[in-house]
Amino acid sequence: MDKKKKSKEQKEYDEMSFLDHLEILRWHILRSIASVLVFAIAFFSLGKVVFDKIILAPKNTDFISYRLFCWISKATCLRDPDLTLIRRDLGEEFFVHIKVSIFLGIALAMPYIFWEIWKFIKPGLYENERKHARGFVFVCSSLFTAGILFGYFIIAPFAISFLSNYSVGEGAVSPTATLSSYVGNLTMFTFPAGLLFQLPVIVYFLTKIGLITPKFMAQYRRHSYVVLLILSAVITPPDVISQVLICMPLYGLYEVSIFISKRVQKRNKEILDS
Repeated sequence: MDKKKKSKEQKEYDEMSFLDHLEILRWHILRSIASVLVFAIAFFSLGKVVFDKIILAPKNTDFISYRLFCWISKATCLRDPDLTLIRRDLGEEFFVHIKVSIFLGIALAMPYIFWEIWKFIKPGLYENERKHARGFVFVCSSLFTAGILFGYFIIAPFAISFLSNYSVGEGAVSPTATLSSYVGNLTMFTFPAGLLFQLPVIVYFLTKIGLITPKFMAQYRRHSYVVLLILSAVITPPDVISQVLICMPLYGLYEVSIFISKRVQKRNKEILDS
């Protein structure tokens, strides 16, 4: 049987015009936006619970990560975050509430968004390509969730502890921050981590279309580590511990990506030889 046999769905896909593709893409985007709005409205209606139990939790001394780090070793104990939140503008809490609801809506809707992406690209794939990419939604969703949780439970506590206790002089500045600033930083500690954890998936597709090879990734491994270190510095505060924390899983994901690239290249060669 021809491994590149086209399905009925793919034949119909090939016969579609450019405008037809745009129309289908539009509906995928609209459904994705609708899913985000549904979750965002749900989170907005649970504002008090969301802020008390999720958003403001990392700045509390009884947050599980602070207790866990101290339980592991005294050397990993973090200083209690000395931080008081204030609001600078009259409508700040309202607009921050909306912002938080939207970001949480996106985070919770990501599995569905990945599913919509898969439904859009699936008709253009051959049968064997669909088989190999069957776990696309699960893998992307799992990696994104892992990145978000890593940022929330690992990066955020270190960052908040460091930034809230950092001082240019004894008693020179009171440890206060606006609610908007706090939420903005917390977002930077979590969301980018979820996106960076998509590295193996990106490598899979880039190898599939021939833009990169495992040999290239291995050859420029050291250069890639420098890039990952720079990315870690961008999304973390200026302390070495936080940068190392985000770099460690990224290094591991890079090595996994090299293995994935080798597997994909091998499959591509088998298909060409058959």
